[in-house]
Amino acid sequence: MYSRNVSFKLKSKCSAEFTSILEGQIIPLLRRQKGFEDEISFISPERNAAVAISLWDNKDDAEAYSRKTYPEILRTLSGVIEGTPVVESFEVANSTSHQIAASAVN
Repeated sequence: MYSRNVSFKLKSKCSAEFTSILEGQIIPLLRRQKGFEDEISFISPERNAAVAISLWDNKDDAEAYSRKTYPEILRTLSGVIEGTPVVESFEVANSTSHQIAASAVN
C-alpha cells in the first residue's frame, strides 16, 4: 500500500468549507480512481492548516492519480487554500485498519 500526504495552508475561516468540499466533491472523485483505498483528513482551524492522507493499492496508481486528477483537485480547492500544498509520498509500513504489518528488518 502507498500513501500521498498533502499539507494545505487554509485561508482564514475556511476550515468548514474545506471539509464540505472534501466530503461533497473530492472524496467521490477519489472513489472513482483506480487503486484508491482510503482518505483521512485532519484540520487545525486555529492554525489554518489541513493534512489529507490518501491510501492507494500501489505506487503506480498513486502516481497516475497525481498526474491526471490531482490538478483538478487543486482547482476545486483553490478558493479555500493558500499557496502550493506540500505533497509527500510513502510506502505504508503499518495500518491497523488495513491489516498491514511492518515487515521484519534484517
